[in-house]
Amino acid sequence: MQNQPMNQQNQQPIMPQPPHVLTTKDFSYINDMLAWNLLAMKKAHHAASYCQDQQIKNKLEACGQMHQRHYMKILSHLEEKQQNNSVTQ
Repeated sequence: MQNQPMNQQNQQPIMPQPPHVLTTKDFSYINDMLAWNLLAMKKAHHAASYCQDQQIKNKLEACGQMHQRHYMKILSHLEEKQQNNSVTQ
């Protein structure tokens, strides 16, 4: 064990599947991700509504839509997890 490089000594084992529980820290991080994406989506839409240049306006709208997709993707993962847990209980 002493011959292993330093970074391999402190590595945790890889989980084959995620745990079936969300910790308070996990929940806080997910909540932050949702809030960040929602805020970015709103800011991009707001900026686009004031933009005069059509190319920039289109890019801002695309940016807002990207954040909306990310927001919805996070929610879909949570809903899928909730459905899977209710089936196994």
